[in-house]
Amino acid sequence: MPLSIDEIIENFSFIDDWEERYRYVIELGRELEDLPQEAMTSENKVEGCVSQVWLTTEVNGDASNPTLTFQGDSDAHIVKGLVAIALATFSGKTAKDILGTDADAIFDQIGLRDHLTPQRSNGLSAMIGRIKSDAQKALG
Repeated sequence: MPLSIDEIIENFSFIDDWEERYRYVIELGRELEDLPQEAMTSENKVEGCVSQVWLTTEVNGDASNPTLTFQGDSDAHIVKGLVAIALATFSGKTAKDILGTDADAIFDQIGLRDHLTPQRSNGLSAMIGRIKSDAQKALG
């Protein structure tokens, strides 16, 4: 069972050293289920990421506020960990909840943005943008 974003935030609060935090991000990525090879298509690729990042979206439930489930993967260890954090934040939530979630506040709470390279930070923003775009599309 994947960790919730609240559990991840709590775990980060116990780690002071940024090298250890990076190791934790990598570990989160290792625990993320691999995306099937057939899902690694150009359609599922997240544009704006330096590393290869793929994201699939499944929409279920009430058409007025559907639930979205995401799966993702990356060819880079740290980025795959960032994918895991994004999925913990958004997957399994309703479209309206996704659109109302302040991802920047969550990543600031973890302190992650201050320690990411500009390329990784841009990639993370691209991934969140894709998730929010999919939520908007699901609402029609």
